[in-house]
Amino acid sequence: MLHVVASALLALASTLPESSPRLSDRDRGIFPDLSPQAQIAAPDWSPSDGEAWLRVDPAHRIATLYQGEVPLIAYALSGPLSQAAAGPAQLATVLPWLSEADRAELVRRQPPTVRVTFGSPGPREDHDGDGVVNTLDVLLGAKKLCLNKAAYVSNYRALRYPGGDVPRTEGVCTDTLVRALRNAGWDLQREIHEDAAKKPQLYPLAGKAPDANIDHRRIRMMLPWFRQHFVQVPDGAPYLPGDIVLFDTFPNKAGPDHAGIVSDRLGPSGLPLVVNNWTDGYVEQEMDLLGWVPVTHRFRVPVQPNAAPAPRPPLRAQ
Repeated sequence: MLHVVASALLALASTLPESSPRLSDRDRGIFPDLSPQAQIAAPDWSPSDGEAWLRVDPAHRIATLYQGEVPLIAYALSGPLSQAAAGPAQLATVLPWLSEADRAELVRRQPPTVRVTFGSPGPREDHDGDGVVNTLDVLLGAKKLCLNKAAYVSNYRALRYPGGDVPRTEGVCTDTLVRALRNAGWDLQREIHEDAAKKPQLYPLAGKAPDANIDHRRIRMMLPWFRQHFVQVPDGAPYLPGDIVLFDTFPNKAGPDHAGIVSDRLGPSGLPLVVNNWTDGYVEQEMDLLGWVPVTHRFRVPVQPNAAPAPRPPLRAQ
């Protein structure tokens, strides 16, 4: 019966005015001129064995599909939306408020019996408060970097503070992290500078004062901050789009010297691609690195929902 209801609502939704809402429309992050072109997808692999469930966030008009505690993909909802007075929450309830492409994908991906809950992500899961949970926000930022295609240029520049950045036409591997994380609300320039000033013993300052122009663009300065504030992912754990990976490209030198963001697509190696700015002569792009470049560290922005919200009544248009 639920399959019949879902099919009927899908057919009805296809006759409604199509506003084609996009997740990038909800994003508050970097390079807003590239947001209309930026697209993310559920990963080509399964990062979790947990139960699938859908959280509908009427305040931000976003529906996020989870597998266990792992956010797989988010969809923009047309609206404005509110909750009806009564009735069970089912996947079919949500379909009329999705774009045609998102409706088709969600119906194909999940049965109508998938658990639907209502509520907004908490501050720990949504750092910038735009409704796009942290890992997907970082991934969306990384996708915009691939569209921007900054050329690899390594130099020292005087930057404004806070929120400073080198010209968007250039960057190094660490600028990939700085910009992608800024899309989710983290200003690594300010965060690392303030933390190093308060706790210099944790940072490799060699007796020098912190430098807000460059410290956040150095992996050795990023590492102490990541260890304190982000989740350290153990070896062997599944990759999640939006993960931060640090690499060792010079075996004769100890420690990481390269960095990138895990994408949502698999490369020819069968492993996830990595958004990065490789070296001289390259631009920011997705590359198949995980199969041949040693990974020294993996970090993840906070992703765990504070609690899966309890089921509530379905949506209705206001």
